[in-house]
Amino acid sequence: MGIRLGAIADDFTGATDLANNLVRAGMRVVQLIGVPEDGGYDIAKNADAVVIALKSRTVPVAEAVDASLRALAWLRSAGAEQIYFKYCSTFDSTPAGNIGPVTEALMDALGTDFTVTTPAFPDNGRTVFKGHLFVGDVLLSESGMRHHPLTPMTDSNLVHVLGAQTTRPVGLIDHTVLAAGADAVRERIAELRSAGVAFAIVDAVSNDDLLRLGEAVSELPLVTAGSGLAIGMPANWGIQPSTAAAQLPPASGRQAIVSGSVSVATNGQVQAFLDSGRPAFSVDPLRIAAGEDVAGEALAFADAHLADGPVLIYSTEAPDAVCGVQSRLGAAEAGELVERTLAEVARGLVARGVRQLVVAGGETSGAVVQALGVTGLRIGPQIDPGVPWCAAALPDGETLHLTLKSGNFGGPDFFSAAFALLEKP
Repeated sequence: MGIRLGAIADDFTGATDLANNLVRAGMRVVQLIGVPEDGGYDIAKNADAVVIALKSRTVPVAEAVDASLRALAWLRSAGAEQIYFKYCSTFDSTPAGNIGPVTEALMDALGTDFTVTTPAFPDNGRTVFKGHLFVGDVLLSESGMRHHPLTPMTDSNLVHVLGAQTTRPVGLIDHTVLAAGADAVRERIAELRSAGVAFAIVDAVSNDDLLRLGEAVSELPLVTAGSGLAIGMPANWGIQPSTAAAQLPPASGRQAIVSGSVSVATNGQVQAFLDSGRPAFSVDPLRIAAGEDVAGEALAFADAHLADGPVLIYSTEAPDAVCGVQSRLGAAEAGELVERTLAEVARGLVARGVRQLVVAGGETSGAVVQALGVTGLRIGPQIDPGVPWCAAALPDGETLHLTLKSGNFGGPDFFSAAFALLEKP
């Protein structure tokens, strides 16, 4: 039947987050790491959806737009019937973009004058009410995202946030419309379009809201959202949830975790691992900047412990410590040093027989999969909401089980839960 849904994700963990929800809803999903260079359409021949993972969330606007348009061209050539632009459930962006400019470029390329916008993902505590984004019980601007080193989120009003990034009017479809059903949403879309509104922030406080929205947007050429909206879209093609869509080959080999996230959730997961007494090595950006072989030390540490179970290599600090490093090195330089080092460590871990690898942090995940030469992933079972195990083919033909975790996702015991899931028959 060909590809029903073609998705463009602005980072690697976000791509697997979206793919996970599509798989849970019954779609067979392939995730591509970047846009294939030479055709590569055979990889999608048995898929209902293809998600192209980009590393475009924090790059300059022109680069993000160019990469997204190339991804769109590939998906359309592969026969995608509808396009889904996926960004983070905390709407990570700056007043310059990249969510707004990328969306406008995709709209122009598709010849459409309207799309919906909602980062809501209630299963992970992300809800939108009266256009305001909540993280758990607090507004986005009061959450840990206000300290994000690259995209600090200090305004919870998404109409304001998106409006600062776009040249076209932004409106709202509030929770009362969602509660009235898909037909009411369609009517509200028609009203907004007739008034010249191009973007509609959509409230969603429950999965039922997302299911209604998914039904209502079946005819839109483009939707933009976090991963939550994905639960309501496969049914538009008559696809129903099935465990068969999430099957992966059996897991084997050594286990490791590489964490470069500075989010509150990942800080808690790292601390839980440390509290359990398991082996962990801390990567210090200042030592990397001083020219020390931190990656080599981390791999030597891993050599001494891998045979006994999971090993954690991490660069995860509290906000004040992160600010201290950034003040000395600069935010971009500090981030690049850590990403490059952790990617080198991940490559070394796989060379040492690691075949079950957890990577925490969007930027870190992008650096790691590129360092490993991974070009595509089969999406498997969910560990925690928004985070699945995936399978990648290594050059030697072996299978690497890989999970790319958004820094904000997962419970405190995420690392142990991840490996326990692979041990299940």
